[in-house]
Order: sequence, then structure tokens, then C-alpha cells
Amino acid sequence: MYQLAVGQLDEAARQMGLQENIWHRLRTPQRACMVSIPFREDDYNTVQTVFGYRVQHLTTMGPGKGGLRYAPNVDLGEVTALAMWMTWKCAVMKLPFSGAKGGLRIDPTKLSPGELQRLTRRFTAEIIDVIGPDRDIMAPDLGTDEQVMAWIMDTYSAQKGYPVPGIVTGKPLEIGGSLGRKEATGRGVITCMLEACRETQRDVTRQSVAIQGYGNVGSVSARLAARAGAKVVAVSDAHTGIFNPNGLSIPDVERWVSEHRWLDGYPEADTVTNEELLELPVDILIPAAVENQLRADNAGSVKARLVVEGANGPTTMEADVIFASNGVMVVPDILANAGGVTASYFEWLQSRQQYLWSEDQVNDQLVRLMKEAYVAVSALARDRNVSLRMAALFLGIGRVAEAKRRRGMFP
Repeated sequence: MYQLAVGQLDEAARQMGLQENIWHRLRTPQRACMVSIPFREDDYNTVQTVFGYRVQHLTTMGPGKGGLRYAPNVDLGEVTALAMWMTWKCAVMKLPFSGAKGGLRIDPTKLSPGELQRLTRRFTAEIIDVIGPDRDIMAPDLGTDEQVMAWIMDTYSAQKGYPVPGIVTGKPLEIGGSLGRKEATGRGVITCMLEACRETQRDVTRQSVAIQGYGNVGSVSARLAARAGAKVVAVSDAHTGIFNPNGLSIPDVERWVSEHRWLDGYPEADTVTNEELLELPVDILIPAAVENQLRADNAGSVKARLVVEGANGPTTMEADVIFASNGVMVVPDILANAGGVTASYFEWLQSRQQYLWSEDQVNDQLVRLMKEAYVAVSALARDRNVSLRMAALFLGIGRVAEAKRRRGMFP
């Protein structure tokens, strides 16, 4: 993932003629914190050593902002790549944040609630000197949720001696969370899908959609796409995928998953693998699972004419070249899934101001900013005759470079 993130930066820097000093500065993070944590299991006899990371790509634009993921394959390179993409994402959306990201190398599905809480609190204590509401704000990501954010907030607040709700976003409503935050990433994805359909004169009610990944982003995207009139024909989770060419009943799928947790066994559809889902005969593909799903070996088999990236880094640079030659339009991750960090900004503002917005306020402001960002990226793509991904990189990197120039260098 780090090679992909740096490769995208290098290609954009070359095409936009970025000053070499700034170009090289942006290739590496400003601060990277790696910790090893003793973690006692519930039997109180076994103690593991767990590795944790928090990377702040830079602090030029404001405090760091980015998620915290728990996964068995998390490493420093992955977290650095995600922090870099978060920098461009915040710049594209004109948010007063710099990119950051964190992770723990652990499988959360194998932990009890008590183990998960102890590990989260110990990790927070280990990195407490590099985070804060004015320094670096965390949010949920792969393997974490609002409960994890609540434990982080409580641990940080206990150390400070007073409540600090602004230390995290994506927390429960009862302790300062925001209405609309949980659905924000999916809402942003579908907003970009609708804008792309409008721009290319596609009738959304005639579009079939396949969504890889049925977690928070994918499930919300499916619900909102169906609500907009599109025909969602396939979705998948980590175990399996389901496909019905006549369209899935998303409320029925949601009920099935709420009762059975996974899509396995859903009766009103055929079974497909995650790989097969990517190659289904659909109009729109939304990869909303994990990275590196669309590659040189399968991009040529993708039949969708519009790809809207709900996941981070789902498309390799080689796949981008194939898509361009095949006329496939790709709405990039640093634009399409920016709804999450945008709503996190709203939550951070509410925490700092101690003023709660209504859900309509959150959703209206989110859709407005997503549309404005899409229009800006699309206009730049036409003006420079480049892809939407390259235009988004031009826009984000350009704003960061100008901010660095304005701030100067110390000493």
C-alpha cells in the first residue's frame, strides 16, 4: 500500500511539475510512532506482545485526522499509506486537518470484550503524548467501532482530569457523537455516484450496481443506492457474495445480516465470490472492502463502466491504466469516500463548541461539500485532460504544497 500511495504521489508530482523539495518532503511521514504493548489475555496466564502504530503524515494543514484499525496484517507501511491518502482527502475537501492513521496488529474477532477494552486503553496510554483534540484525532476504521472510540475518549479524559470529547470522532451519541456520522462515508460514495451519473447523462434508475464489501460503508451505500432508484444486484462480505440479476431487496438483506451476521445462506440470490462480483455484468461497481482488489490481472474483465471507490486503495496503478484504455470512469477513493472524514469534522466542531447539530444539518452540509468537491475535481480533470484520480491528486497535493510555501520553513 505504501508503494501504491508513493507511486500515485510521484506520478502526480511529475505531471503537475511539483517543486522537487516539496515533492520529496511529502513522500515520507512527519512523525511515526510505533509501540509494543504487553497484552494479558482473559486467562491471566498468557501475555502477548502486540504492535501498534500511529502515523502523522504532516501537520501543515492542521491537527492530524484519521482512523484506527485493528487487523492481523497491519504494519507501518500500510498505516503510512493511509495517512498520506488522508492528507490528500482532507485537502480535496478543504478540511482544516492533516492526514494521520493508526493501527494495532491484532485480530479483533478473536478477542473478548474485556480483552478488547484492555488493549485499547493500554494503546491509548502508550500514544497519549502524540494525540489530542488539537494534535491528532482518531476515528473508527477496519476492526474498530464507536465503542472503541468511547474507551479511547475515557482513557484520555481520565489522564487529563476532565472530559475531552474532541479526542475522537465516530463515538456514541451519548458522549458527544454526531448524528449522521455512521452513514457518512456511504452517503458520500453515493453522492459521488449520482454526480458521476448526472455528469455522464446516465439515468440512475436504469443502472445496475454491485458492491464489494457489506460492512458499514457497503451496507449504507447499498441502501442509499437503492433509495436513489438504482438496482443493486450484488453485494458481498468477507465470507461470500450474493447476486440476483433482477435486483436484491436491500431491506431483506439487512434483516438477514442482522439475524445471521453474514450473507451466507441468503435465500433469494445466487452465490458468488468476491472476485466474481468484480466481474459481473453491471453498470456501476463500488469496491468498499479492502485494498488491491482491482489489479492488472482482473481489471480487463471488469464490465462496469463506472467504478466508485468506497475502500481505500482498491485499485492499483496498473489497473488504472487498463481502465483508462477501456473507457472505465473511476471516482477515486480520496474523493468518493471522503464523506467519513467530512462528517468527522462536523463532529469535532460539535465537540469543541458543545453544540449538537440535527441529522438533517449534518447530511445537508455533507452532500453540499461532496458535490462541491466532485465538481472541482471534475472541472480540473477536463481542464488538464487527466483522470479523476489524477485531478483529485493535483487538487489535494497542490493545496498542501501551497500551504507549505505560505508557512515557510523553520528555522
